[in-house]
Amino acid sequence: MRLLFRHLSSVLLAAALASPVIITGCAARVSTGYRIHDGYYNDDHVWDDNEIVFYTRWEGETHREHRDFRRRPREEQKEYFAWRHDRDHDRR
Repeated sequence: MRLLFRHLSSVLLAAALASPVIITGCAARVSTGYRIHDGYYNDDHVWDDNEIVFYTRWEGETHREHRDFRRRPREEQKEYFAWRHDRDHDRR
């Protein structure tokens, strides 16, 4: 019984020490967005939570079904970037 308790204690201690590393590693991967180059305006957009909000709004306003941006035809991507840049200039 004591042998089982020692092994169980060691496993629990190892799990407790390893969990912050595992959790931090996952969070870092999720929080980093990827970049999409806008050839029309010759700039980059970091595809993060902020950009997803704009993209979802564009899909709604233009009555489009949800689709991953990278799978949209080039012409629709160009339309999104034009719409997006108009919104950036409205805030200035």
